[in-house]
Amino acid sequence: MRLFLASIVSILLFIGIVPILAMLIKAFMPDDTIPSLFGSMQTWMLMRHSVILASLVTVSTFLLGIPLGIFLGKTDLPFRRFFIFLFLIPLLVPPYIIAVAWSDLFQMSGLPLHWLSGLPGSLFILVSVYLPLPMLLTMIFLHTVHPHLEEAGRLVATWPLTLWRVTLPLIRPALLLAALLVFLLALGEFSVPMYLRYNVYAVESFTQFSAFYNFEAATAAAIPLVLFAALLTVAENRYLRNRIAIPRHFAQKNEFLRITLGRNRWSVLTGMACLAAIFVAMPIGSLLLQAGGIDSYLRALHVAGDALLRSFFYAFVGASVLTFFGFFTGYLFLKKPFYAARTIDPLLLFLFTLPGTVIGIALITFWNTPSTNIVYATTLIVLFGYLAKYTALTARISLATLAMVPPSMEEAAQMTGAGWFQRMIHIVIPLTRHGILGAWVVASLFILRDISITILLYPPGHDTLPVRIFTLMANGSPQLIASLCIVMIAAVVVPAAVAWGWFHYWGTKR
Repeated sequence: MRLFLASIVSILLFIGIVPILAMLIKAFMPDDTIPSLFGSMQTWMLMRHSVILASLVTVSTFLLGIPLGIFLGKTDLPFRRFFIFLFLIPLLVPPYIIAVAWSDLFQMSGLPLHWLSGLPGSLFILVSVYLPLPMLLTMIFLHTVHPHLEEAGRLVATWPLTLWRVTLPLIRPALLLAALLVFLLALGEFSVPMYLRYNVYAVESFTQFSAFYNFEAATAAAIPLVLFAALLTVAENRYLRNRIAIPRHFAQKNEFLRITLGRNRWSVLTGMACLAAIFVAMPIGSLLLQAGGIDSYLRALHVAGDALLRSFFYAFVGASVLTFFGFFTGYLFLKKPFYAARTIDPLLLFLFTLPGTVIGIALITFWNTPSTNIVYATTLIVLFGYLAKYTALTARISLATLAMVPPSMEEAAQMTGAGWFQRMIHIVIPLTRHGILGAWVVASLFILRDISITILLYPPGHDTLPVRIFTLMANGSPQLIASLCIVMIAAVVVPAAVAWGWFHYWGTKR
């Protein structure tokens, strides 16, 4: 067991952390690139823009996502599951597609496009994309509050005061984690600001590499993003992880306290429908109108059908590998919590919060040699990028699933002489199969929507649909781009809807 788990961790560190270290070493070698880069006023202006945008996105999603999470996760609001899935859609698709959709809507409505460009447009688009993160974490961690504490609060106060004084303080670490994730993801996002012509620092490293082929400048430009991710990951590990990694209590359906809205139900439902229309229905509806009839979709499939098939192939293979590594990494977290919390988990979270463009540049730095062409010139390097970026997701999902398996079941099998692999195959994996499937679905959806890693790492002729759409936006017709965006949305949303319905059905049968 120890050798196998050590091998899993060693492979992850070699694929993810070693290239980052190689990139940093190369960046700090004697050269005048770093002094010239950080001595430029342009660099500091871009960094200021990035921090302002990320901060505004974090505050906006925080203020809007927490109430949404409470209404959808704590009250008896009708159609809760439907609204939850609707709000998830912008997170499931490449962010620039939402920007394209709103641009089409402005053009069809006759509104000035400069209203959407720059900071206001980037802020609005990124808020709609990352709003589900605080919403989901709020909903999940509301179940970790013991009902007895809320019942005690309800004896002396109303529900709003109980939420403010009892419930929200108890889930504060999860809310701070949501804010940290949104800040780092918004800080590293490049496609939306690039499309809406708002100059931010995340675009600098990508542009230096993809447009000017200046590898030294691209590597140097990645350093501040690495430092931001490292500092905030250390803060999460120091102050938050021990309080949210494995909750001490998770309320079941029969004991979870729900807020009865009463006569306010229909007004809240109306407000929820308006928000869903603004964030989801209006942009997707504009793409449908711009795309036109069936001929447009046939042409889109003719132009990018091969890229769509590759997207599904990458998603299937990548999710399978991620689920394998994530499951055993989560098992290590459960069995060796102190070791994992101090070493492996922070490194995986650091890689997840690191912009995909930085991971891509690091992998190119490390593998772009004649002796390693078997990786650099093949789709293996794309798989390595996914493994470095998204293992934190499958590891934490696996940890939450494994924590629900009573240790006594594995211990009983061990007492009868069953080896570790036998216990895994016959006890642990069957008991956690639904969680394993959930981790696979989440990993495949994130790979389907990925652009930041794939656009830098894909070998010639092996681009995915998000990359194909992004490269066609400069010269393609608006109708073609809208059709491709609808195909991309369908490619992600349809499997997500099927998985959403299946997990709900399984949950009701338990």
